[in-house]
Amino acid sequence: MPKKIDLTDNLEQYIVENSENLTDVQQEIIQHNISLGDQKRLQISISQAQFLQILIKVSNVKKILEIGSFTGFSALSMALALPSDGCLISLDKNSEFSKKAKSFYEKANEKKIKQIIKPAIESVKELKNSNQKFDLIFIDADKENYLNYYDASIELINKNGLIIIDNVLWHGEVADNTKNDRFTNIIREFNKHIKQDNRFIKNIIPIGDGFTICIKK
Repeated sequence: MPKKIDLTDNLEQYIVENSENLTDVQQEIIQHNISLGDQKRLQISISQAQFLQILIKVSNVKKILEIGSFTGFSALSMALALPSDGCLISLDKNSEFSKKAKSFYEKANEKKIKQIIKPAIESVKELKNSNQKFDLIFIDADKENYLNYYDASIELINKNGLIIIDNVLWHGEVADNTKNDRFTNIIREFNKHIKQDNRFIKNIIPIGDGFTICIKK
């Protein structure tokens, strides 16, 4: 068997320290999220943000749709990797989180981000009706609607575009047969659905809480 390692907190910190530095505003968002207690789990990991930035650059992504943004760490991280003529549309229904995210974007002088504050399902339908297309769609919102977001994204993504979904390993519980709670089963069924979708090349990457990366054929 090939060797593998467990990504402990210490090893995660080592990876972060030996990767590209975060900006001051990125670090400020992280500290703010830590102050929110249990809600900090809504933020993607630092290594996930760094991975997204590399992926955006090597894939020449110019237009991003983010479904679920929390306080803006993922949106800002992705926007920083975009070229000057790039843009990112961020969807989130929570006005308090979105207001805080906007303050961070302004502090970072990041003008490539457009926020839409209302239920993401409504916004996705409007984007479909306006025939918009994206190079990358990042899904990290309410798990009950993951399948709806994914199905809608198929009509919004360009050929060879990327759909990336967070939390697909669900703290490792998807592989634990003793775990049969509602959300674990939602993620299991979602992963099974993507596995059977032949319109995409797809792989699960064990980073953070698990990324699925789908490339439209």
